[in-house]
Amino acid sequence: MIGQRLKVARSAVGLSLRDLEKKINSRVTAQAIGKYERNESMPSSGVLIALADALGVTEDYLLGEQTMALDGVEFRKKSLASKKEEAQLEARALHLLERYLLIEEMLNISPEWDRPRGAPFPIVNDTGEAERAARSVRDAWDLGMDPIPNLVELFEERGLKVLSVELTNIDGLTATVRRPGKAPLPVIAVNKTAWSERKRFTLAHELGHMVLAVAHGLDEERACNRFAGALLMPAEALWAEVGKHRTSISLGELARLKELFGVSLQAIAYRCKDLGIFDQATLTRLFKIFTQRGWRRPPFEEIGALDPKLEEPRRLERLCFRALAEGAISESKTAEILGISVRQLNRLMDTPEAA
Repeated sequence: MIGQRLKVARSAVGLSLRDLEKKINSRVTAQAIGKYERNESMPSSGVLIALADALGVTEDYLLGEQTMALDGVEFRKKSLASKKEEAQLEARALHLLERYLLIEEMLNISPEWDRPRGAPFPIVNDTGEAERAARSVRDAWDLGMDPIPNLVELFEERGLKVLSVELTNIDGLTATVRRPGKAPLPVIAVNKTAWSERKRFTLAHELGHMVLAVAHGLDEERACNRFAGALLMPAEALWAEVGKHRTSISLGELARLKELFGVSLQAIAYRCKDLGIFDQATLTRLFKIFTQRGWRRPPFEEIGALDPKLEEPRRLERLCFRALAEGAISESKTAEILGISVRQLNRLMDTPEAA
């Protein structure tokens, strides 16, 4: 039965039942598609092909068995986010994850989540305890106090699945992938179109939600922000660069710090305030400058913007290339998993920068 697969594929591309009816040129009605999704009837072979084409999947995908689900889904969203957007993101994540785990199975790879020792770390008195939690994560993962050059690569090495999808009013998602007979895996989805500085902070923030146990009554978002700042900018590393007390700092110096730690000027300013390097007056003066320069409004184009490709997940692509080279998968299946055409795949394989 194709019900669950069809619904996930439709939600993933953001189509309503009536939208899908129109996209298949009304071969069947929206009501009939609804019956397919409820497993009350099955489409004919011709309708199945039309549905698959309209949704950008194969007939085999629609006929396959749904074997995984997302548990504990949490969204980082703006107030404008709708239930439809949430459902679309959840469906996209599930759709991408299924492809991701399929290629790992083909290559006989089964990484496990390397949960940091001691996690979840209790935050029971104040958000400052998130500082110690971030240090514990760095210790558990042998990161030392150096800046982290690429969070996506680090997370995926530790068994976290990181997805990049285009979002509008949602910054990110955290969830756990549940599969029959296998250990659950954590997943983070981030906004593909966000600037890299924001992606890095969102990734660190979402890890906070996974490894912190924030007591009732404390602000969990604030605790995760403090955790993210401490993970990306360890106190000792920041003190070594700027000292322990400052009453002023130039934009040029902030830009060098941004290049070093891979975070926004605003994140650096907040971090300095958290550590007592800046007082409130210094922070206020800086944010007045940020506002005047337009850096606190979309598209947040601060000086020294990081490479937009910096935090793009590439592991799935690498695994697909490996499977293709080893003959474990066909070109058409590889293209399907990566969500591109065979022509685009061939260009990517021959001239990577052209893709």
